Amino acid sequence: MRGLRDRGVLISGGTSGIGLATAERFIEEGSRVYVSGLDEGEVSAAVAVLAQRGTVAGQACDVSAEADVRRLVDAAEQALGGIDVLINNAGTARRVRFLDIAVADWDRIMAVNLRGMFLVAQAVSRRMAERGRGVIVNMSSVNALAGEEDYAPYNASKGGVLQLTRTMASELGRQGIRVNALCPGFIHTPLNDAISAQLGADEFEVAYAERIPLRRVGRADEVAAAYAFLASDDASFIHGAALVVDGGQLAAM
Repeated sequence: MRGLRDRGVLISGGTSGIGLATAERFIEEGSRVYVSGLDEGEVSAAVAVLAQRGTVAGQACDVSAEADVRRLVDAAEQALGGIDVLINNAGTARRVRFLDIAVADWDRIMAVNLRGMFLVAQAVSRRMAERGRGVIVNMSSVNALAGEEDYAPYNASKGGVLQLTRTMASELGRQGIRVNALCPGFIHTPLNDAISAQLGADEFEVAYAERIPLRRVGRADEVAAAYAFLASDDASFIHGAALVVDGGQLAAM
């Protein structure tokens, strides 16, 4: 895709699942990549694998902690020579009935998925505004557009991400910063696969595939391709949008 070679790309939540696939895609496009993840060992393992393909570094970061985010952005700026693209991907989920949600679980999901999204986006945006350019893609979900039972905190957090994205786009466009969101549907990731294990992997695959017109669950590399597109010059006039990547799930009644 046009305009990704030699770009400095920070990917939060870039050490597994969609984030790791996205790091691989940007490296293939010739970008320089910096990844973060919650677990230091996982970051080291991901960097070791990615370094065989291109220029990459990373560090552990709890995106809900302001001091951690400051350290992450400072380190990424130095390693990349400036952050041109932010893939704001870190997130978490837990399957639980609304009546059984513990306040601590609600708070943690909101802290990672919404507070963390804000903290990373604001810290990076301030650097981008100084240079008068940049691209940010926030990870939302089809759950921001339709409610799924047993995922109230996740649904609410992703709805918040979508509105945060629209507000950022309204304010930051004049600073030369392009902002969009991705809304994936059911995608095979370690997080989703762990949740699906409660149902049984085959039952999960069949149950969700029946709700998707393409009759399959999505792949992480397919979401990574959408991230790359929105970050590229091919999407230069796409701003404040929510790109749905769901195999037609939301289109079907």
